[in-house]
Amino acid sequence: MGVQNVSLLIAIAFVVLVIGSQNPLFFTVPNLKVIGTAIAISGLLAVVQTLVIIMGALDISVGSIAGLASVTSAMIFTSAGPFIGVVGAVGIGLLCGLLNGCIIVFGRVNPVIATLATLAAYKGIAQLISDGRAQGYTGADPFFVFLARGSVLGIPTLIWILVVIALGVHVLLRYTTMGRNIYAVGGNDVASRLAGININRYILGIYMMTGAVAALAGILITARTGSGQPVSGSEGLELEAITAAALGGAALKGGKGTIAGTILAVILLGILTNGMTLLGVNSFWQNVAKGGLLVLAVVLQQLRSGERRIGLPG
Repeated sequence: MGVQNVSLLIAIAFVVLVIGSQNPLFFTVPNLKVIGTAIAISGLLAVVQTLVIIMGALDISVGSIAGLASVTSAMIFTSAGPFIGVVGAVGIGLLCGLLNGCIIVFGRVNPVIATLATLAAYKGIAQLISDGRAQGYTGADPFFVFLARGSVLGIPTLIWILVVIALGVHVLLRYTTMGRNIYAVGGNDVASRLAGININRYILGIYMMTGAVAALAGILITARTGSGQPVSGSEGLELEAITAAALGGAALKGGKGTIAGTILAVILLGILTNGMTLLGVNSFWQNVAKGGLLVLAVVLQQLRSGERRIGLPG
């Protein structure tokens, strides 16, 4: 399991006991399903964000890609049906990811700056094509209803989608040559290049994969809300994804991280958010808590690394 994952399990158990003791509704099956479906979308983005971070990069634009894909899926759905809407949205996600990768590889731009710029650009495009309003109505379509409220073996469809994507990325990282190369690139890009790894190809491929999964998250937003949302439902998802990845043990310098740790961190964040809502805590404090957890995760990483802290004597 690793020390990081054990620590997260202990934290989850502690938070569950505290919240459950204050509000017994926390342990009801409907509420547990609410938690599961709520973390599905942020969990998808956290999984692929972990992949990017392990490679030694970052993608701040995932929330905006999800918003753009949400609008696209709904607008195409109204004229061509759900299948074409989903395919079109995923295609948009792939193009957005490819553009991110091209800016980084061929423009030689730092990934943080590149995706910070595209975060604003993709959000602007989503608002332009939708005129800043929700588009389409998918609430009566059986496919979108199944995505939002359906279940398989009693488990919500949203959770199954997260499980499948998380397992797929876990297998990729742990059992394939590509996964080992991703860790190698994040650990030491110079040595990886000298070893013959085509780093540019990996950057383009990982960002395209991230864009596609972010688009899938956007489709799920459309399914849950019943319409395409240019901003609502996707804003702030990038912070949640980065927080979950860092809290789950992904080193922001690259070369380290696991999908299991990220999923545990996503569950912890979901429980905290749900618990604060049940206990009547002001919703603004939820953002404060997420920001504080991100700072805590990075500080703990720095302390474990043994490196000299910036501004302090060795």
